[in-house]
Amino acid sequence: MNELKGIHHVTAITSSAEKIYDFFTSVLSLRLVKKTVNQDDIQTYHLFFADDQGSAGTDMTFFDFPGTPKGIKGTNDISKTSFRVPSDAALDYWIKRFAKYDVKHTGIKEQFGVKTISFEDFDEQHYQLISDENNTGIGSGAPWHKGPVPDEFAITGLGPVFVRIANFDFLKEVLEKVLLFKEIAQEGDFHLFEVGKGGNGAQMIVEHNQVLPQAQQGYGSVHHLAFRVENRAALDEWVERMAQFRFPTSGYVDRFYFESLYARIAQGILFEFATDGPGFIDDEESYETLGEKLALPPAFRNKRAEIEKLVRPIDTVRSNKVFEKEYL
Repeated sequence: MNELKGIHHVTAITSSAEKIYDFFTSVLSLRLVKKTVNQDDIQTYHLFFADDQGSAGTDMTFFDFPGTPKGIKGTNDISKTSFRVPSDAALDYWIKRFAKYDVKHTGIKEQFGVKTISFEDFDEQHYQLISDENNTGIGSGAPWHKGPVPDEFAITGLGPVFVRIANFDFLKEVLEKVLLFKEIAQEGDFHLFEVGKGGNGAQMIVEHNQVLPQAQQGYGSVHHLAFRVENRAALDEWVERMAQFRFPTSGYVDRFYFESLYARIAQGILFEFATDGPGFIDDEESYETLGEKLALPPAFRNKRAEIEKLVRPIDTVRSNKVFEKEYL
């Protein structure tokens, strides 16, 4: 069986494509590598923020569904997304940066022996920075070299994703018996699982919580979590495996930038399995201009005029701009 390689991406819901673009670009210094639409709802933007190259395992993506209500925090939810930074010293830099940009945060904490900072955006979407100081396992990406954060402090990829669940025993069984994760540590109600080569880029933190009410999805919440698989052959194995365990799935889906399978494995929890390639550098956009125009997969290009009328224009051109590195 081809093991999962780690976290591929996290997809969340925002109240404003414009504001999330500004927050991720100007504050978090992540690169917009694709500005496209939700392939299942073409009136909705789908923005992909990632490392310098748009590498698998580094991107957080956002939908801005028109008219969606604010999400309600609770259990049975993908509750927080982590981003990897190179060192403990980088966290000291981010404390200063969050102060400069008035970002609400917890200060530096420690969980499972690793230093972190939890913070949130304008929608109260929950995030965490996690230090790679002593990390081993799957590698991370490259900082966005033209972004405002100095490379030595910058975000390089995704870290552990938090899942809050009421029926912990069921999810543990799914993670271990179906998805081949291993539980490697526990602190109170928090359980640390990892897969493949392990490390920050291949971990999930599951919180057992029977106190909070059922979460309700909306802006400020996560839509789904995706895991990395090597290629189409590995994805086909997971299509068969999920069918064997009788999970309801989407079956194979071609997203052009990667190939996918979606499976709802517990109440409120949607997982995706996504191939590492082909990636975001394609026939429409070069490395230099990633994310600067409305990009459409070939199946949607004959509808460009219609789609451009449905989505408002957002200026995401950066190749003619210079972000000064902010040493704080």
